[in-house]
Amino acid sequence: MKHNVSRAQLLSGDLEGEAIPFRPPWALTEVDFVDRCNSCGDCITACPDALILAGRGRLPQMEFVRGGCDFCAACVDICKTGALCRDADSSAPPWRIKATIQPGCLSLNAVICRSCGEVCDERAIRFRLATGGVAVPLLDADRCSGCGACFAVCPIQAVTLSSMNESRNQAA
Repeated sequence: MKHNVSRAQLLSGDLEGEAIPFRPPWALTEVDFVDRCNSCGDCITACPDALILAGRGRLPQMEFVRGGCDFCAACVDICKTGALCRDADSSAPPWRIKATIQPGCLSLNAVICRSCGEVCDERAIRFRLATGGVAVPLLDADRCSGCGACFAVCPIQAVTLSSMNESRNQAA
């Protein structure tokens, strides 16, 4: 069995691929992305919301503290190397990032806050009235696009984003 990690992951000791930065939408797998991206920065300048920044090795990565991605595909359209590439199946999601609501969430602790639900266009985050008149967030992971809008507005960073990427272990 071949363990598929990038050179940067190997040198940093991240053999499981847990510290992989979020790449722009429709990015290839991390190893293929790093191999193919030439760090030209075209996708960075093409992003109308300035959510793509130059990361380690000047490779593009998403910065969700600025807001959520609307999947306009400007980054994909300008990518000449194919590091960002839409599947032929247009219904395929742009990535496999999902939001998670942590126990420190204000609403889970009886403080009124619905910021994440208000910005969720997919309605993946809804609030249900619980005992005591407190509305608690419910996250439907199947509806979550991973756009990051909920992450950007959370006043205490109780919303986290994680990648549900393919397994790094692939048959040789």
